Amino acid sequence: MPYLKGAPMNLQEMEKNSAKAVVLLKAMANERRLQILCMLLDNELSVGELSSRLELSQSALSQHLAWLRRDGLVNTRKEAQTVFYTLSSAEVKAMIELLHRLYCQANQ
Repeated sequence: MPYLKGAPMNLQEMEKNSAKAVVLLKAMANERRLQILCMLLDNELSVGELSSRLELSQSALSQHLAWLRRDGLVNTRKEAQTVFYTLSSAEVKAMIELLHRLYCQANQ
């Protein structure tokens, strides 16, 4: 349950879920992984599409995608030889949407 201003913070819930938050925050602490997550906000993209948009080698991109897969932040779908990526959960999407509102909207 999200923290609401004025509501007491539930310490047990915080302790139970803090590890999940740390996983997401560690992934987002890397600029390239954050960019990948941002690109996947409303899109399903292939490795090739991500690579060309990020101007990143496929081997470097593969390392970042492996990190994101390992931590359960992205889902994959394979179609023939092409692997497509999407964000894995509402929590990941909510964090990326919040960062977008704070840092990427044109009318700041």
